[in-house]
Amino acid sequence: MKTKADVSPYTFSKLYPKLLFPGKSQVDQSLKESYPRIVSTFNPLSYFGARRQLKKSNPDVFIANYWMTIFAPMYAFFSRGFKRDVLKIALIHNLVPHEKRFFDYYFNGLFLRRYDAFVVLSQQVQNEVLSQRPNASCLLLSHPQYTHFGSAINKREARASMDIPEKSKVLLFFGLIRDYKGLDILIKAMTHLDESFYLLIAGEIYGDEKTYHKLIEDCINPNIILNNQYIPDEEVKRYFSASDLCILPYKKGTQSGVQAIADSFSVPVLVSRNGGLHENLSDCNNGFIIDDLNEKTLAFKIQDIFSGGKLEIVRDKLKSLLGQKADEWEKFAVDIYEFIQKEKAKKKL
Repeated sequence: MKTKADVSPYTFSKLYPKLLFPGKSQVDQSLKESYPRIVSTFNPLSYFGARRQLKKSNPDVFIANYWMTIFAPMYAFFSRGFKRDVLKIALIHNLVPHEKRFFDYYFNGLFLRRYDAFVVLSQQVQNEVLSQRPNASCLLLSHPQYTHFGSAINKREARASMDIPEKSKVLLFFGLIRDYKGLDILIKAMTHLDESFYLLIAGEIYGDEKTYHKLIEDCINPNIILNNQYIPDEEVKRYFSASDLCILPYKKGTQSGVQAIADSFSVPVLVSRNGGLHENLSDCNNGFIIDDLNEKTLAFKIQDIFSGGKLEIVRDKLKSLLGQKADEWEKFAVDIYEFIQKEKAKKKL
């Protein structure tokens, strides 16, 4: 791709005002010096300098990365700063928020009207885009598996580092913890699982920490390990190497980077049919899907997965597919590049 396009990345100085930020830190220290941090989403005064900088780069194409409606006014403002022939593309992770607010529909409409075409990562998001802008040009792509977290380490060593017995059945909940992700249901499901099961929770709680601590305290099964913090990139492999099954019991959702990480370590995932997480999965083939999400059915599904060799079959299938997915990011980039060329040609007509 380096021979096809020059890319100039920019990122945020801050996403949330400190008073409203639900976590501990808004900056990944390992990426602190990676890209120019040019704009604060909640400070409109910073928009002017950012737009000048973006305009000065004199792009042929501007790509906005969109996953929260609070970005809409900022990106709409940026869109007015370019020459008319600049193609404006939006890569949309989420359009309709998991935690809705009164201004979401209006802000999304404002944003969608200002951009020429859209790249989406699930059929659900494409449907949401088309519901507000029926004639929108969309490219639907699957999220590639991540490759920068390294290779798996020895399972015995990974478990020993967390005081988990080697022969345990280890469930993993990974990533930022928000209400819509259904961790509360998973913790309650542990009550219905025997003590051969361990639940490893790795990620920072965005919300009421007391609620999750109380759920863990009340759970009959004591084998719940909570690491309430952002997990640095170099530590990710330890959690997935220790795990048998990654569980995403989302109450709603479109797609998940956690699913892409699990794929890269050949760890099977169990997802709910809520939203778009299940779109590229076939139950008991390349993952597992639960239709009716509640604590008892979730516990039963987990027990069933660990019986009759089902988990091993899916894990072996994922390992066999791993080599075939080695060039996923290259293909992802090429598909976007070709989409851009088509949209540029249409814009000239």
